[in-house]
Amino acid sequence: MRERRSAQEARRAREFEAFVAGAGGRLLHAATLLTAEAPDDNPRARRLLTLALARTYACWERLHGEDPYNRAREYLATRFAHEAWHQYAWQLYEALPLGRTHPRSAPGALAGLTPQERLILVLRLYEGVAEEQVAALLGLPTERVRTACDRATATLLHPPRGPAPAVRRAKAAAS
Repeated sequence: MRERRSAQEARRAREFEAFVAGAGGRLLHAATLLTAEAPDDNPRARRLLTLALARTYACWERLHGEDPYNRAREYLATRFAHEAWHQYAWQLYEALPLGRTHPRSAPGALAGLTPQERLILVLRLYEGVAEEQVAALLGLPTERVRTACDRATATLLHPPRGPAPAVRRAKAAAS
C-alpha cells in the first residue's frame, strides 16, 4: 500500500513538474503584467505565481481532465484581485492616492491602469479569455468587463499627457 501511494505521489510530482516547465514562463509573464513590475525585478509577480502554483498542486488529483493551466490562471487572477483589494484598503488607511499602483511598484506601460483594469486587460488580451468567463471569474457584469477593457486599451493607446511645454515654462517663469 505504501509503495503504491509513493508511486502515485512520484507520478503526480512528475506531471506537475512537466506542467510548470511548460506553462511556468507564460504564467510568470502574466503575473508580471498584473503587478506592473519590471520583467527582471518582479518579486510580487513571483510570489503571486508561487501561491497560484502551490494551490494548483494541492488540487492536482481533483482536476480530472480539467486544464491545469486554466486552474492556475484562475488562482493567479483571484489572488491578484484579493491582494489589490487589500492594497486599496491600505491606501484608504494610509491616505495614499487612490486607484493607481502602489509607490513600490515599478513604472511600466500597465502601471497607469487600476488593478482591475490590468487584470481584465491581461485576461482578455494576453490570455485570450472570453468576456463572459472574465465576468464570471471576477463576479462582474459582462458589460462592465467590456467597458473596463475598452477604457484600459484606450488609456494604453492614448496615454494622458501633461501640460504643454509652453504652459510649464510660463508657470515656472511666474513662480
